Amino acid sequence: MCGIAGFWDFSHRLMVEEASTVIRNMSDRLRHRGPDDEGWWVNAADGIHLGHRRLSIIDLSPQGHQPMLSRDERYVIIFNGEIYNFLELRADLESRGHRFRGHSDTEVMLASFTEWGITDAVARFNGMFAFAVWDQREHILYLVRDRLGEKPLYYGWVNGTFFFSSEIKALHAHPDFHAKIDRAALALYLCHLYVPAPRSIYKGISKLLPGCVLKVCDPNSTLVPVPYWSLYETAARGHEQPFRGTDDDALTQLEELLLDAVRMRLIADVPVGAFLSGGLDSSLIVSLMQKVSERPVKTFSIGVHDDAYNEAEYAKHVAKHLGTDHTELYVTPEDALGVIPLLPTLYDEPFCDSSQIPTFLVSRLTRQYVTVSLSGDGGDELFCGYQRYWQTPDAWKKFGWMPYSLRSVFSRSLKTIPPHYWNRIGDVISQTHSLKLGDKLHKFSDLLMAKDEDHIYRYMISLFWYWSDVQVVLGEGANELPQLKPRYPTFPSFDFVQRMMYFDATFFLPDDILVKLDRASMSVSLESRVPLLDHRVVEFAWRLPSAMKIRNGESKWLLRQLLHRHVPRELVDRPKRGFGVPIATWLRGPLREWAESLLSEQRLTREGIFNPKPVREKWDEFIGGERNWHYDLWAILMFEAWLEQRSCERFA
Repeated sequence: MCGIAGFWDFSHRLMVEEASTVIRNMSDRLRHRGPDDEGWWVNAADGIHLGHRRLSIIDLSPQGHQPMLSRDERYVIIFNGEIYNFLELRADLESRGHRFRGHSDTEVMLASFTEWGITDAVARFNGMFAFAVWDQREHILYLVRDRLGEKPLYYGWVNGTFFFSSEIKALHAHPDFHAKIDRAALALYLCHLYVPAPRSIYKGISKLLPGCVLKVCDPNSTLVPVPYWSLYETAARGHEQPFRGTDDDALTQLEELLLDAVRMRLIADVPVGAFLSGGLDSSLIVSLMQKVSERPVKTFSIGVHDDAYNEAEYAKHVAKHLGTDHTELYVTPEDALGVIPLLPTLYDEPFCDSSQIPTFLVSRLTRQYVTVSLSGDGGDELFCGYQRYWQTPDAWKKFGWMPYSLRSVFSRSLKTIPPHYWNRIGDVISQTHSLKLGDKLHKFSDLLMAKDEDHIYRYMISLFWYWSDVQVVLGEGANELPQLKPRYPTFPSFDFVQRMMYFDATFFLPDDILVKLDRASMSVSLESRVPLLDHRVVEFAWRLPSAMKIRNGESKWLLRQLLHRHVPRELVDRPKRGFGVPIATWLRGPLREWAESLLSEQRLTREGIFNPKPVREKWDEFIGGERNWHYDLWAILMFEAWLEQRSCERFA
């Protein structure tokens, strides 16, 4: 795992020595991604500058140094990631006459380009990757990203220079980088708590979409990413050619695929371990690791002294059953709160999935013992694990039959009574003063306004957690914003649950889950690998019928059956929990003063980005205990904390 950065100075505005210093400064910003080695490559005649920071995982010798040239010196590569099937590819290439100096996967990639060309070679790779290749013969720069978006890659034009990097922080080291905040990207962020690709928070800077190749030929190049693998086509093909075998057939095939995916991800010249939360997905990955490992697998978990959020006890029981070498660390609220000042620097863009905090903490713990860690991410999106996959259809069944006009009247009626009055009624009913009936009914009243199934899903993933009234909070000019919600392709034959899963795998998985994992782990120089996102597993999952994913009220049914072959049911069968922290409690307690300063009316008015009135109204209602607005407020707070560390212009 590494960090890459580069730029193409078409105008040769920078002198050679100055440009060389700039590319060094850019790659230095990525030192955390690659503390073991550094390298630069410059073609002054063409204005190409490539920088690399290396985290040595395979071939720790100087033969793995990057930037690396192909044997014929046609291709120059800077590479972030791992090609898991590189040994198989190497054997094939050796049979075709290729010879190798070292034993890194990077050298195999270069030989593959020579043998098959860039796009055909990439289609053969099984891995996670983001890389840049300069073709010295054709004078073409290629940028490539892995199929599911495990590794990040930003690119774009600013002031006539083409930039790219693993993280935006490297771009700030170039003197010509003066990007402006993209108002539309900010609106999307408020809706989703992350900035969906291909946008970034900056105008003119994009994220390369997963599974795509981007060619840059000259200053007039139209930047159009071309897919070499498509989740859309994978989903459609899986639906057209479904799995026809029995439950046992599916279990056998899935276990074979996952065992091979795990086995490939254990290849490393450094110590390897795994995150273990005690949940279904991480427990399954660890059980398969232990099955193919000759020694106890090193596993890691963190715990908190709060039963509502603590899963460390579950992880300990699973580790004991599997016989892993388990390490756990109980963190205090002070430990978690100490991470918050780091978040804007870690993520470069506004990002406010609060589980970023425990993900960082478990990564930091793990890095004390190993350099590579496997995780169980991806199971929810592929095997139907989120509660919304059955809650949303259930909600629609309960009131979707009502005419929209009637639901609209009912919705307005609920809102005529202020939340605090409803709360008093709820307190009498529950006698706990914690029901927050007014908060729930007002949110339900908005849910009633959904016009169809797809609308109610968008309500379910935004209304209850994020800003639904973006145009209000962004103030003047917000009415000119483009469509705020990304649209997924139409699948006429897909059922509602399949459409939700496709949407999540397209947006939520790469732009939230994998961003969180990558930045948290790489901030401490830890490589994270995700076996469930092996593209062969993904393609198989999309062939499975829904009945193998949800059955008898059980989510991820097939994964559960596979796990039960290795871990007793009673150790892992329990309601799903998020990997979260008590943000609401913190904002009303130890974080209140910090939040007050970032949300002050004077500050918001001075910046002119957010309309202070709705922000302050939500803050006052939240502090007063009337409404649970902590997710909405956390989004504003994470943006404000990010803005405080950035010297960018206001809006494009």
